[in-house]
Amino acid sequence: MSRFRHFAAIDWSGAKGERQRGIAVAQCTGDGPPTLVQRDRPWSRGEVLEWLRNELAPGTLVGMDLGIALPFADCGAYFPGWSDSPANARALWQMVDTICADDPNLEVGSLVDHPRLSAYFRRHGGREGAAFHHPHATHRRGRFRVTEWAQEQQGCKPYSNFNLVGAAQVGKSSLTGMRVLARLGGAVPVWPIDPLPEGGSVIVEIYTALAAIAAGRTAARSKMTDCASLNAGLHALGSAAVARRGPIDDHSADALLTAAWLRTAADRPELWEPQSLSAAIAATEGWTFGVP
Repeated sequence: MSRFRHFAAIDWSGAKGERQRGIAVAQCTGDGPPTLVQRDRPWSRGEVLEWLRNELAPGTLVGMDLGIALPFADCGAYFPGWSDSPANARALWQMVDTICADDPNLEVGSLVDHPRLSAYFRRHGGREGAAFHHPHATHRRGRFRVTEWAQEQQGCKPYSNFNLVGAAQVGKSSLTGMRVLARLGGAVPVWPIDPLPEGGSVIVEIYTALAAIAAGRTAARSKMTDCASLNAGLHALGSAAVARRGPIDDHSADALLTAAWLRTAADRPELWEPQSLSAAIAATEGWTFGVP
């Protein structure tokens, strides 16, 4: 029997604005179908923070579709050459939230346009910082965490969290997510930044394409926009189908499928003990749950 009783997946968004149609929250329990956690308006990032603080069912495994840290292992620092570069992920979260304290809606404009730190990011308008391609980086796509190289070996196409350009970028989602994690203040442990506790709820980083691959789709075909495709994926995961029919937005589909996948993956010991996850990487870069 799983140590977790409930499973939730959050498809995240780093876009500007108070409310985000790109945010979707789904959960499942027992052997029932996954369901969306609905609000009368699109979610705001602040509402997700409050849901995690106050509404999360005890014993929930929560997957958040964002990067919980920036690359560190490749250069020995998040921001090599900067004397104030944080030493670990929790310090990074706090730094991001402090610099962006006056940004509305848990946005991160003050960080990405920071006079010193902007040099590490690729921003819109062709603005690629001089430190985006650090000499120690091993790929022209920018710097990657160890877990992102491992994602690539699973058939995914990860993007650097320092990249803030393009529809597939995850940089802004990751940075805004770090503000949420900072403000949670340890109320819910975040694996593997925090060790896996014996009981209670836990937050993990997810990559929804991994759930789609587990459901028999390819990374290139991971997005689902109709309930027939979603239910086929749920069937492949051994989950009951959702009752709705017809079109569905890909954010909701991602969250629903990934919540069901978390239910199947939570008891796989190898996913909690990845081969390349050292104590140093856990503290600085974290890991993507589901990458062995």
